[in-house]
Amino acid sequence: MKIKWNSKYTTISIYSFIVIAAGIIFYLIASQAASFQLKVENILSVFLPFIIGFIMAYLFNFILSFYEKKILSVKVLRLKDGLLKRVIGLVFTYATVTLLFFLFLKFILPEIVASIMGLVNDIPSHIKTITDLVDRFNENYYIPEEYYNYVIDRWNEYRDTILQFATNLIPLLGNTVRTIFASIWNIVLGIIVSIYVLTDKEKFFALSKKIVLAVFSEEKAKRVFELTARSDSIFGRFISGKILDSFIIAILTFVVLTVFKIPYTVLVSFIIGVTNIIPFFGPFIGAIPSAILILFVSPIKALWFILIIIVIQQIDGNIIGPKILGDSLGISAFWILFSLLIAGKLFGLVGLIIGVPVFVFIYSIIKDIIEARLEKKGLPTESEKYM
Repeated sequence: MKIKWNSKYTTISIYSFIVIAAGIIFYLIASQAASFQLKVENILSVFLPFIIGFIMAYLFNFILSFYEKKILSVKVLRLKDGLLKRVIGLVFTYATVTLLFFLFLKFILPEIVASIMGLVNDIPSHIKTITDLVDRFNENYYIPEEYYNYVIDRWNEYRDTILQFATNLIPLLGNTVRTIFASIWNIVLGIIVSIYVLTDKEKFFALSKKIVLAVFSEEKAKRVFELTARSDSIFGRFISGKILDSFIIAILTFVVLTVFKIPYTVLVSFIIGVTNIIPFFGPFIGAIPSAILILFVSPIKALWFILIIIVIQQIDGNIIGPKILGDSLGISAFWILFSLLIAGKLFGLVGLIIGVPVFVFIYSIIKDIIEARLEKKGLPTESEKYM
């Protein structure tokens, strides 16, 4: 007996089955959230060396491409694309990374640790100085008792918070170092994986392309390739540009702060450079705690520091940033703020760093879909036409 399938009801049945199955899976995951999270963490721990290796390979590929395209292809060397050029490029790449890491450990890290240790030791004296300053101000100028008590209560809260932070800072740094050393084997394996990936990166690209063409139709495969190239362009330009921009800002900040003899120069420059990677909020995240640190030593120098940072950020926003990044984002400040708030709330510091390029990628896909639908309807795609 031959069954006559109704395509309409078959499609509805299939979609209903998928929705029900997805609902059951979501319920099982939600009801066993702790167990599911533990299993995911176990799976990730197995693949952690590969994840680290792929991230390293993606970041180091910018250096490798620079050496292969700009250095090893000059007329003096004129090396042809091949194994020899790739090996020399890899040697230069990892030598550069090793040199930067060595310079950080040799010159920057000891200064940062010394600044932090000095800061922790000086915090009680700084707190006493501020407390004495408030008391002298109250002796010289009459302050109504309710306002004075309010200021004292708020200051006591901040003082307790600062002391608690200083107490926990050294153990926190120790735990961070311990975590890094505990992951040293995964980092070593990640470096090995990154070398293999960069050595045969063209083969990996070809294999991925082959799989996509086998799984999808030719039209959908082209779309996948286009989206992959777009995501690489967005993330590549943003991450590499931001790292270079932040490195320049850190050096510039160090030079200027040294000239003005601002305290905690290395520590503050490092904080400013690292937080500058975060768009929009980065300068504030780095400058505010740095200004508070300097305020403990000298209010006048803290004011000078704020003015210096404002000038440096203006130089970065109007000269350095546009030269390096160009219009790599292509979205308004509102959407940058929106993406940072959402990604930062969901994923913390990592969200603040990668939230903007992720949003730009999603935004570009939605923009393509909307414009394609408008073109089918014979409507203009320019937003100005609808104002």
